[in-house]
Amino acid sequence: MTSLGLPAPPERAPRRRPGRLILLGLLVLLLLGAAAIAAPWLAPWDPEEMDVMGVMGPPSPAHPFGSDIMGRDVLSRVLHALRASLLVSISAVLLSLLVAVPLGLLAGYFGRWVDSVVSRGLDMILVLPAMLLAITFIAILGPGSVVAALAIAVIYLPILARVMRTSALVVTRNDYVLGARARGATHLRILLTHILPNALGPVIVQASILAGFALQLEAGLSFLGLGVQPPTPSLGSMLAEGRDVLTIAPWVEVFPGLAIVVAVLAFTALGEGLRQTFDPEGVAE
Repeated sequence: MTSLGLPAPPERAPRRRPGRLILLGLLVLLLLGAAAIAAPWLAPWDPEEMDVMGVMGPPSPAHPFGSDIMGRDVLSRVLHALRASLLVSISAVLLSLLVAVPLGLLAGYFGRWVDSVVSRGLDMILVLPAMLLAITFIAILGPGSVVAALAIAVIYLPILARVMRTSALVVTRNDYVLGARARGATHLRILLTHILPNALGPVIVQASILAGFALQLEAGLSFLGLGVQPPTPSLGSMLAEGRDVLTIAPWVEVFPGLAIVVAVLAFTALGEGLRQTFDPEGVAE
């Protein structure tokens, strides 16, 4: 009750500060990216250099993450593998965005037969399991980092295009779009100045989250020998090499796995922070 005898207004639930999640995700990703870029200078050893006297050696000052079954420094290999894995995952999502955004934009804005053609084509990709589609794609074109990035981009194309279509469909119904049409604005002008800037937020959120899943998918492909090919180290191939010695030399498996976990969590934190930022209602604690 207030001093005037009126009921007190209900307390508003505290809002989260999504900026913290965004900053945390960005900070970790920037650190990982900087470490990956500077891998040739940060790595204490050549990733392919073998130390026959230190095969499966435990972590030590000379080898902070230990050495693997061939005596190679695990830390040096993780740094170089992180570069390959991040490059494949981020380039795959960016490539998918380049195709998905225009398709979803056109489908959501024009609707009718344009929407039907785009949606039915995307549905044909969406019904196939992601890993099966990637393996089929690689089986046709051959293994490698470029082919893995293309396969992941195709997998995420229908997801990003659907998000863009739904967002564009909502924005198209706003009054300012109707007003632009009434003033005689061209379709291209409406799409570029009114629809795209206001509909892009959810797509950016989805792309941030999918980048983490793309890194996992790349690691899975490399684990099967279908992704980044030797001698270039990859986090997935390092996991495959360490599975047979997990009980003897767990560091061979643990450190590449931790690198994957940290990167995926960073992408997830970034995506969650962006989701809260673009949520017009806010998210209560």
